[in-house]
Amino acid sequence: MIDVDKAIASAVKTGKVFFGANYAIKSAKLGRTKLIIVASNCPENVMDDIKYYSGFSGVPVVIYKGSSIDLGVVCGKPFMVSALTVREPGDSEILKLTEVAGESTEESETEMTTAEETDA
Repeated sequence: MIDVDKAIASAVKTGKVFFGANYAIKSAKLGRTKLIIVASNCPENVMDDIKYYSGFSGVPVVIYKGSSIDLGVVCGKPFMVSALTVREPGDSEILKLTEVAGESTEESETEMTTAEETDA
């Protein structure tokens, strides 16, 4: 099993990652991204827009089980991150989440558990 928090942190450090819901929606519309990660407490209308547009472009959407504060901490940022757009994964194995999601469910979205939840 892949450690989600480490994969996200590695993607932020070594890859091309953009923060923010507006950028995620724009990327989902254009299909110029490999993965979108959305915090579990992202506003419903924003999450619906991201899911809607990524359905057309075939961009996988992953729901991070932690809040936007938790996602910001994992990314090493001093602010909340409601959505994260991965354009290039860098040295991380973050794209393996899409493979696991494809095997476990027919939809293009899945939920990830944080390292703290798997240890408990």
